Amino acid sequence: ALRFLFSRHPLATFFHLFFRVSAIVTYLFCDWFSNSFVACFVTILLLLSFDFWSVKNVTGRLLVGLRWWNQIDEDGKSHWMFEAKRVPTVAASTEAEARIFWLGLIICPVIWTMFFFSTLFSLKLKWLALVIAGISLQTANLYGYIHCKLGGQKTISRVTSRLFGTADAPERQSRRISEDGTEEHGKTGTR
Repeated sequence: ALRFLFSRHPLATFFHLFFRVSAIVTYLFCDWFSNSFVACFVTILLLLSFDFWSVKNVTGRLLVGLRWWNQIDEDGKSHWMFEAKRVPTVAASTEAEARIFWLGLIICPVIWTMFFFSTLFSLKLKWLALVIAGISLQTANLYGYIHCKLGGQKTISRVTSRLFGTADAPERQSRRISEDGTEEHGKTGTR
């Protein structure tokens, strides 16, 4: 609790967890507060959307120095960009923020996956679309930040090749370092 108070970005840390936890708590207890399925559905979807946007655009950049996005060029090709900021020293508060960031990023998709199986087996199929949206939004951020952390597709390929004993496959990978000391990894592909 003290680390949270003395962290470099307490507001970003708070909102990183607030939208995620609020969506989960609202999903669990929405029936207690409202009989309207539509109101519950929209509220949870808004919380998930706020979480996706804030994690993708704000908290990832502030708490761990990572950012990802998609660009469409003039030819209509989709380019996924992964950016990792080079930081020479990491303060203790930054380590605590990074732990909070990664724990929230990993645990919440697992919880939404448990909700998926719970919803499926209890035959509450009207909630299935919401749970799939929760899994999709949470997993998209997790996937993007894993790419950023591991340095794009090239590093992921190296890690998996070490695990499975295969050779590195050639990939279309670009990497650049901008003027402000950030390292960008971009993987090109089609939509």
